[in-house]
Amino acid sequence: MYTQFFGNFLIANGYITQEQLLAAMQKEPKKHTKLGTLAMHAGYMTASEVDEIIIQQTHEDRKFGEVAIEIGYLTNEQVITLLKSQSPDFLLLGQVLLDDGILTNQEFEKILTDYRSQNELSDLDMLVEDQDAITKLFENFLIVSEKALPLKSRMYIELLFNNFVRFIGDEFSPLYVEEVREFPLECCVKQEVSGNYSIVSYLCMNEETAVAFASSYVEEQFFEYDVYVKASLEDFLNLHNGLFIVNVSNGSSTELVIGPPEQVEEPLLTFEHKTYHIPVLYTFGTVHFLMEVIKTDE
Repeated sequence: MYTQFFGNFLIANGYITQEQLLAAMQKEPKKHTKLGTLAMHAGYMTASEVDEIIIQQTHEDRKFGEVAIEIGYLTNEQVITLLKSQSPDFLLLGQVLLDDGILTNQEFEKILTDYRSQNELSDLDMLVEDQDAITKLFENFLIVSEKALPLKSRMYIELLFNNFVRFIGDEFSPLYVEEVREFPLECCVKQEVSGNYSIVSYLCMNEETAVAFASSYVEEQFFEYDVYVKASLEDFLNLHNGLFIVNVSNGSSTELVIGPPEQVEEPLLTFEHKTYHIPVLYTFGTVHFLMEVIKTDE
């Protein structure tokens, strides 16, 4: 989940725009992390030192590692370690932004420091996704959005992000959390969770995004928005809500039930209760998740 929240961190702190994030996400699979970026992330080199070598490379056709060793910024052993080591996926996103000139090495060096510090991430956390670290990232995402959600609502959304990764793909970034009173629709399914904690959840998007979302979910290529795509959206929402009520039941004495998923045909949703909207940016389009909180036991 580090890459997903890294994109949100960059936007929230004004380093990039939503459009720049999407463009970088679409290029990301074709990129590899360069040695200078790896060296900055590992703390072996500063941004100024990386820039110095890049400038020197413009005057002579030599590899970055070779020049870094000659100057004394890296040892041969450090170069070998960097080239062999596993690096966190979010560095690929950063590399695209560096290559496109959207970020400088000085900015990226500061970003790495701030991202680690704000989210209390260690080098091990960056490589092995620890649940406590992910929870911290999620809490900071809510803080940036200035939204204090009830505990079960936080559990619900955190599980949603995990299920996006598991069943749709990890190339996404949640943008923010906002409260809404109404929301325009194109394609949308909803489902009610009821009990001591009651919500209505909505999964909405445009037709093109719905086709791509359903194709990823069932691992079968769809080409138009039809009954199979609609059924796939319903099935994903039903699966997610089913996992949620199981988690709640296992973690407490609260028993919840879910109703059947339904297609929403109205062009505009209006809400009577507090409703949260979270746009989630995927490479194939934006998925809009809405959660109307009818009753909470907190």
